[in-house]
Amino acid sequence: MKFDSHDAAKTRPTTATPLVVGAVLLAAGAGSRLGNRPKSLLELDGVPLIARLLAALSTANVHDVVVVLGHHADAIEKAIRGTAATIIRNPKPDDGQAVSLRLGLSALGREHHAVIVALADQPLINAQDINDLIHAFVHRADAQLVVPRVSGKPGNPVIIDALLRDEWLAGDVDDAGRRWREHNAARVLWFDSPNVNYRVDIDSEEDRTRFLENTGRTLQWPT
Repeated sequence: MKFDSHDAAKTRPTTATPLVVGAVLLAAGAGSRLGNRPKSLLELDGVPLIARLLAALSTANVHDVVVVLGHHADAIEKAIRGTAATIIRNPKPDDGQAVSLRLGLSALGREHHAVIVALADQPLINAQDINDLIHAFVHRADAQLVVPRVSGKPGNPVIIDALLRDEWLAGDVDDAGRRWREHNAARVLWFDSPNVNYRVDIDSEEDRTRFLENTGRTLQWPT
């Protein structure tokens, strides 16, 4: 199942009841490929990546955001203190991203129709990218997970409906996220887009170098 981004540009939600969207922002990783430093605190134009994601979600009218921290939690929490996000900590971040996802979903209120799952190391995601993803979700038919896809490759963030959130919380922790997607192809909507923002994340020094080469912009560690 797929949905083209050009359709997203032409269609908007038309239901009488506004869509209530929450978000889980994952930022618990160790940054092992970046010298064990918190990659979400890399700065673009002087703003930490995690703060940029929170601003994009807020501008896109996402109602509630839960940020899941683990490694480097004190430093990251300091950088986003004062925002409207709810901050929780994963006491076992090395147990895998699915654990952080479940903690975030559990902490989010139950009134949401959909939940965006975002990564805190994507420097280019903006409010329009979030809105395009939401528009694809509105027109998803029977799909429960919407994943952006650029040149045949999956990207992030993704968005799930409330029923799938409940299913993930009720099931085995390892059956959520990417593993679920691999085993439930008929319930996934691929949102095909030429927008490379969905594919750019920073996991290594090579990624930082590639980002500079492709954009002419520098990702710097905070001083």
